[in-house]
Amino acid sequence: MQINLGDFVRFVDENIEGYVTRIIDKDTIGVTDANDFEIPVLASKVTLVHGSIPDDDTVVGNRPAAVIPTAEFIKDGVFLALVSDQHSNSVAHFHVVNDTSYDLLVAFTTERSEHFKGEFAGMVGGKSSKRIYSANMTDIQIWPKFRLEALFHTAANFEPKAAISFHQHLKGKDLSVAKQEIPLLKAKGWLIQLDQKEEALDLDKLKARFK
Repeated sequence: MQINLGDFVRFVDENIEGYVTRIIDKDTIGVTDANDFEIPVLASKVTLVHGSIPDDDTVVGNRPAAVIPTAEFIKDGVFLALVSDQHSNSVAHFHVVNDTSYDLLVAFTTERSEHFKGEFAGMVGGKSSKRIYSANMTDIQIWPKFRLEALFHTAANFEPKAAISFHQHLKGKDLSVAKQEIPLLKAKGWLIQLDQKEEALDLDKLKARFK
């Protein structure tokens, strides 16, 4: 049985239930009960009460080209969003938020000391979001490096954008700004734009600095 952060579980041998707030090792998890007390327990000693329903990531080929007016086609707005679990603020969930009209083909990998783990691969449709990873907020200083790649796709008559390549460690300073409302997630959280346009190089300003 696969146990994930944020899952609601019940102890097999005791009348205790709560949310998974820490993955301690491959055999042990931390479960926070109704009294906000985190209890270490073997993963084999709990049962999943309810889990998330898997998303349908099927990509249908040979779709007819959609006719979308240029004014209605949104080209920019891909974000990595971090929101707290609705039941425990100690658990952080990472989502790809796609506010564009493109479909995104996303691959997400974590890296620790040159050890890699594929966490998510799938499609994030236009104007939708998908959870790709979860972590414990108290472990922010030892979070792995994130490696996210994404390709833009549309059946409509619009040129795909350049692929996204985001390789970065997130630290506490990245979350020092105020949270903002994320409509697609119906929650407040932190947003990092992944398709941010680079500012054009101003040669005149560059020359002036050297002078």
